[in-house]
Amino acid sequence: MERAISAAGEASIPATPGARAMRILFCGSTFPSTRPYLQERLPAPMGDEIRVWSGGDLSAQLEGVDVVIPLMRRIDAELMDAGHFRLIQQWGAGLEGVDLAAARARGIWVANVPTTGGNSESVAEHAVLLMLALLRQLPLAQASVLSGLLGVPLGRTLAGRTVCLCGLGTIARPLADLLRPFGVRLLGLTRDPDDPKVAAYGLDQCFSHNQRELCLAQTDILVLCLPLTEGTRNFIGARELAWLPAGSYLVNIGRGGLVDYGALHAALACGHLAGAGLDVFWQEPIPVDDPLLALPNVIATPHVGGATDRSYVDIAGAIALNIERLRQGEGPLNQAI
Repeated sequence: MERAISAAGEASIPATPGARAMRILFCGSTFPSTRPYLQERLPAPMGDEIRVWSGGDLSAQLEGVDVVIPLMRRIDAELMDAGHFRLIQQWGAGLEGVDLAAARARGIWVANVPTTGGNSESVAEHAVLLMLALLRQLPLAQASVLSGLLGVPLGRTLAGRTVCLCGLGTIARPLADLLRPFGVRLLGLTRDPDDPKVAAYGLDQCFSHNQRELCLAQTDILVLCLPLTEGTRNFIGARELAWLPAGSYLVNIGRGGLVDYGALHAALACGHLAGAGLDVFWQEPIPVDDPLLALPNVIATPHVGGATDRSYVDIAGAIALNIERLRQGEGPLNQAI
């Protein structure tokens, strides 16, 4: 089933004389605020059409579609062959759901939006939110209000903790800036700690992947900022979780597949980890009856780290520009292939 939305609102990109309207398909009804933000950035005189697939046979909805925005939908070779779209444009940075080799073989452009500016700052703020919510046991505090209790629970301060930023990319940079005034000790875990860019993070110490044990053994809060690749899948498993001190925390704002699910559940259930703050999951949306969600020391949010007004303005502008480039016969910016 689909519904069409005519592009409207003030044009932020000039219309191209003589060019035709574009048809854009959002592959899912998740992240609902994305559509109006993009709609406002498209040039109204062109009459571009935004469609939203909300179930059923997706391949049947591809007729006349020029641009596919995957959201969390897998875009594979079979789906590519079912349509004639020219651009797969991710709303954000992660492209693990796109078969890049199949797109390359078919001459389909694939592009993303780097996690910079409003997006990276938004995700960094959300990481701090999860840390504070874990340390102050926010769910228990809310339950205490409903029970008429005062002074319960006893929280922990962020000040004085050792926080490890695992992955020193565009999200870790603003996160380091946000954390420094809290009086934390900042560690970094990256492939090359001698890279000149590391100095900009203001870390107290930085470790290579080969020094994971040394780094994690002194970490109170581990924050995963890595992209998901074949090299980082299950980057944190039972061994790495055991290296963390008893009573430590894990925050994942990267991708669910960075962590071994069974190992995380075991470490939380036995109390080795004091808690986990998760904004990303192994299957999205995560099933409502997933055992992890039943654990009292898990705080979960529905992949909203980058879902803010400022972030969406930046992302929609970048995507609208790529759509205009496609209209003019030019390749997109931030091409993955």
